[in-house]
Amino acid sequence: MRRAKTGDPKLAIGYIRVSTDEQRLGPEAQRAAIEAWADKEWVRIVAWHEDVVSGGSELEDREGLIRALGELRALHAGILVVAKRDRLARDVAIGVTIEKAVERCGARVASADGIANGDSAADAFMRTILDAAAAYERALIRARTKAALAVKKAQGLRVGSVPLGSSLAPDGRTLVVCAREQAVIAEAKGLRAQGLSMGAIAKGLNARGVKPRSGKVWHPHQVATMLSR
Repeated sequence: MRRAKTGDPKLAIGYIRVSTDEQRLGPEAQRAAIEAWADKEWVRIVAWHEDVVSGGSELEDREGLIRALGELRALHAGILVVAKRDRLARDVAIGVTIEKAVERCGARVASADGIANGDSAADAFMRTILDAAAAYERALIRARTKAALAVKKAQGLRVGSVPLGSSLAPDGRTLVVCAREQAVIAEAKGLRAQGLSMGAIAKGLNARGVKPRSGKVWHPHQVATMLSR
């Protein structure tokens, strides 16, 4: 693929990645960090894209990132900005792959925390170290999760996630219907059948004060996940 003309360093695409494995840096916090960085650097965020995937997911499995790469070219933006380096990937090889894809679009990756954003050999080395540390942390998270699930299974408790529209009974084993969530699902399905986008549905739910199971407000990816189940 031919490298695109270098984009404007004062225009950026914001990229947010959230994973069900880690809840410490939600989409709201990531967006706030990116916006604060943009204000400080006098950079304008011209588009936002989001993925709900593991940090070990390949580029082809990230619809949001693929769209972001397309808009780097279309909008001539010179930066793909993430809140932290580990939001890009938690795998060294995947991090390099994504970074090279961004470079082919005539842009560079920047982290809102300001770590290793330069183009020196030291910065490149630090980015590799950060990717390796993120991969190690991902492995630890998976190991802890596996151990916790093994304990719950040994106790006869439910180990799978509780699907939206249901809740866990006090015995820790039985699923019961959650009327409130079932009503939200039905409303969202009705709005989707009318042709509303995920973003429009999320906006409508937020306007009525309807809260998601996790987080303070609905995001398009949450609506998409809810409707896919």
